[in-house]
Formats: sequence, C-alpha cells, structure tokens
Amino acid sequence: MRIALMADIHGNDVALQAVLLDIEERGGVDCYWIVGDLAAIGHAPVATLGLLQTQSNLQCISGNTDRYVCTGDRPPPSLADVQADPALLPILLSVERSFSWTQGAVTEAGQLGWLSALPAESRFTLPDGANVLCTHGSPAGGDFVGIWPTMGEKEVEPLLAGCKSEIICVGHTHWPLDLQVNAHRVLNPGSVSNPVGSDVRASYAVIEADERGHRVAFHRVDYDQNRVIESLRAMEHPARGFIARHLQGKELPEQLKGIA
Repeated sequence: MRIALMADIHGNDVALQAVLLDIEERGGVDCYWIVGDLAAIGHAPVATLGLLQTQSNLQCISGNTDRYVCTGDRPPPSLADVQADPALLPILLSVERSFSWTQGAVTEAGQLGWLSALPAESRFTLPDGANVLCTHGSPAGGDFVGIWPTMGEKEVEPLLAGCKSEIICVGHTHWPLDLQVNAHRVLNPGSVSNPVGSDVRASYAVIEADERGHRVAFHRVDYDQNRVIESLRAMEHPARGFIARHLQGKELPEQLKGIA
C-alpha cells in the first residue's frame, strides 16, 4: 500500500500538478491523504479543489484556513487587537480581503459545500496494524496549534495528550518533520505551496505500508513559482504580495528562525 501524504496546498494548482506528476513518475500511489489548508492564500482555489477531486481514493481533512473560508472566522489580529493597537489595521484588512476573495471564488464555483463538509480529523489503520490520526495542527491543539521542529519533547507531549494513535500526520507549520515522541511518530509532509525557509520547492511524503511494517519517504519537487506570482499580479489577488514572499522563501515564522 502506497499513500501520498500532502498538506498546505493553499490554492496552488501549479505546485499540486507538479507533485501529482512526480508521484506518477515514482510509480503512483493507492490513495491520497491531505491534511488541511487546501484552498486559501493562493491564486487558484477552485482549480486546486477540482484537481484534488479527480484523484482516486482521496481523503481530505480541514485546516484552519479552510475553516476561515467556510465559517467567516479569521486569524489574528482581531478587531479588539486593532482597537488596542491601530497599527494592526492594515493587516486585519488584508486578511479579511484575502479570505473573502477565496470564499467568493469557491462559492461561485459551487465548491463551498464540499469544503465545509470536510472533517477536522480522520483515522486509518495501516496493513501492519498501526493506527493513524490525521489532524491539521495537533491532536490537542486543534487546527491552529502546530508541532514545530524547534519544540522539545516536553513541549510536544501536551499537544499529543489523549491521542492513542501510533502515527500522527499533521500540517500547518509548512516544515517537513519525522519526530518520535514516546509511542507516537509525528509526520509532517511539509507544504505543497507557500513554503518556509530557503528550499521553496513543493514538499510531500509517501508512506509505504504492508503487513511487515511501514516506511516514509519525503520528496521535493521543482515547479514554476514565477508563473504563480505572475498570475497573482495579473488577477490583482488581495494577498499577492504576502503569497509571493512565501513562494520566494521570504516569509519565516518566529518558530523557525535560526534553523531555516
């Protein structure tokens, strides 16, 4: 059994097409597990969802940005944050425009219902009997609290509280990770789009499993980032500057400074 594990596609159909082609060139897979953040913060949310839906044996869960698109929730800063610090107003407005744009696009295309119906987590059992939990951020932290490579074991343990699965597949941080914490193996395939750090290629993983055990391989794939950036500019996407900086490796979260 071969499983393609992907996360954080963020409406980038060009990167997704490159990953799907790479998977086929490596012999294909039996199923696809997508651990959230499918559509928002990208130039082509509708095309991306359509491309995913053509894959056989597709299993998707929702990420925090999918939730923002579907429910109207938003990431920080909040209105209260802006009232306390008016300098945050441009960020709030930019975030609102970006997610509203994506919501409008997927609604017009008739995709909002499909996206809204995605579960927050999914569970599987591999042929060797290993139990798998797929969740976007972390088992105890929901879709917004991720597991970072800079965290020590004592920081990660509370985020795994109550989880009985041997394998935990996550996304959110955009950083590939294979971490053993007590009885849990935490896997993050990295980001198909909007990477962090100097390596801006699309990232994904393949899990190979049979009755004897399972193995994980991480892969990176080149694609034309400039083509995506030009599309963002041509359509005047409200978050085009922010997304372009991600695609160029210029956006680095505080949690990754010093290692990326």
